[in-house]
Parts: sequence; structure tokens; C-alpha cells
Amino acid sequence: MKILDRYVTKNFLTGYAIAFAVLMGLRIMIDLFVNIDEFTEQAGFTVTDVLRNISLYYGRHSLLYFRDFSGMITVVAAVFSLGKMTRNNELVAVMASGVSLKRIIAPILFLSLMFTGLYVIDQEFLIPPLADKLVRSHDAVDETLAYDLWFISDSNGSLFSSLQFKVKENVIVNPTIITRTQRPDSIIWDVTGIIKADSANYDSDTKSWNFNNGVLLTVSAKQSDRPYQKINSYKSDLMPKDIPVRRKSVQMDLLSSFELVKLAKQSPKDLARLYAQKHFRLTDPIVNLIMLMISLPVLVCRDPKALKSAVFISFILTGSCYIIVFLSKILASEAVIFGRAMPEVWAWLPIFIFLPIAFIELDSMKT
Repeated sequence: MKILDRYVTKNFLTGYAIAFAVLMGLRIMIDLFVNIDEFTEQAGFTVTDVLRNISLYYGRHSLLYFRDFSGMITVVAAVFSLGKMTRNNELVAVMASGVSLKRIIAPILFLSLMFTGLYVIDQEFLIPPLADKLVRSHDAVDETLAYDLWFISDSNGSLFSSLQFKVKENVIVNPTIITRTQRPDSIIWDVTGIIKADSANYDSDTKSWNFNNGVLLTVSAKQSDRPYQKINSYKSDLMPKDIPVRRKSVQMDLLSSFELVKLAKQSPKDLARLYAQKHFRLTDPIVNLIMLMISLPVLVCRDPKALKSAVFISFILTGSCYIIVFLSKILASEAVIFGRAMPEVWAWLPIFIFLPIAFIELDSMKT
């Protein structure tokens, strides 16, 4: 690595660390300021217990905050590093030595690719295992936490319903499970039975729910033939950690791409939103890089007097990209084009708009 590359890399990593600390810190402090009373609602909690819950909550949610701000953090880091070099007239000295300004931004683009890889790892491997904890409210504690669940489907098509699921014990109280089979080449499901029990707990070894006083009512074509049978367990891939996620509307944002594919096979109700989420998993990392590619040619200015306007323009372009992506995510599952929802169009729309702009700016960059 050349001395220039090391210098640019050092400036960019310093800017990245500062931007990361500032943006993440602001996000956490604002949320804590608004919800501080939520952490103190549990009776009998000491100051140590409250601080522990705050640390656990924001320690886990930092993964989400990084996912949401990773693109902006990279742009701010580029502003910091290139702004420092412009203010000290270092870019003029580099150009005078015969080095192109495009050569200067090469280390920044390489590091941005690495941080995009961290974004993908965060989204696909770090967030999904913690999904059941990330959907909890600020005042939720394992010792007292309980959920209701209404007709959550597993891969067999069976529907799980209960008024109470105890998180710490991993027990469903008074569950009702409706077993179904799908008709061949059809979206119609036929009910085959109804399971009721006093309680159900999941056995990870056998991948089944074990019942306490479980009873199966078999539904057949003959109205008179409905025998009750005792049932001790039921095999299902719906695990306790999936329940808090599946009952939340944001659950698709917390699943990995593999889990999204698995969920698509279960014929969920919101297919448009599911397919939109699958496409946005591909486009979001690309959009983060495009935002940087748009900003870099603007930030590489030789005149320190033009630095403020360059920073302002770069943030305007980045903000416009964020707004387009935000609107696309809203319209992906809601808007209808030519009589049907087309989530893939909205997912790739920001790339179609801003990628040509990024290449035009890089090509017209004065080096």
C-alpha cells in the first residue's frame, strides 16, 4: 500500500469512527430520552436492573441502527476525510504531483465495499438470531414477558392460536392448533383437524410441541365421523423464538433471505410485501454504494472556499436518494401498476434513477 493510500485510509477510518459514534449515539439518546419512563415501569426493579435492561435493549438494537444508518455513515466519513484534505490544500498538492483525483477516492470506494459487506453480515447473520428480542417493547422483561398469538402458520400450513405465550418458559397456554392440507395446484386449504390442550412446550430435539392433556378433533367429510383422540405432541418448525417475530408486522425486516424464501413457501397473506423485502435485500447495499459514488465527485473540490457548498450538495443528493428509497418501500406493497402489484419495480427504481447520475458525475469529474 502506498503512502497516499495509507493516508487516505487513515482519514476515512477516522471519519467513519466519528460518524458512527455521533449518529448511533444520537439515535440511542433520542430514543432513550423519549422512552426512559418505559424502562422504570417494572415494580421492584433497582437502579442496577434498569441500567442492565437499558444496556441490553440498546446493545441489541444497535444492530438495527447500524443497518439503517450504514449508508449515511459512509457518506459522512467521506465528507470528513476529503473535507480535511481540501481544507489543508492537500488535493492541490496531489494533483501537482501528477496523481489523479480518481486515484485518491479509490481507497474510499474499497473500504466502502468492506463496510457494505459488514452491512450484509449484520442483516443476514446477526439480526435474525436476535429477532425475537428485537421486537420487544422497551419495558419487556424475560421474567414477565408474554404474548398473544393469532393464527400463526408453520410450513405445514397449521395455524397456531392462543391468548398467552410465556417467553421465559417457552410455553403456550391453552393452545388451539388448526391442522390443514393444501389442495393440489390450488391456493385453497382444507381443515383436517383441531388440536386443543392445557399447555404446549417445544422440544427442540424432536422439533415438536409436547402437549399437556392434548386432544385432537379429526375433521372428515362425514359430518357424524368426528372422533376425539388423545395427542401428546405435534411436529412443527414453528419454534418459540419465531413467535414474537411472526406476530409483528415488521417481522420480515428481521428475517434473513433464507427465512424469507422459506416464508414464501407457506403462502403468507402479504405476498407483495414479502417479495418487496426480498428485492430490497439486494438493492439496499447497492444503493448505499451509489449514494457514496454520487457524493464523492462533488466532495473532491480543489478550492477550500467551495467546500461548504460541496458538502451541502452532497447531502442534498444523499437525502434525495434516501427519500426515493423510503417512498419506494412504501409503494412497493401498496401501489398497483397495470392492475397488479409490482414490488420488484419499486425496489430497483432508486438504482435506475441514481446509478446513471453517479456514472455521469464520475465521468465528468475534474481530475
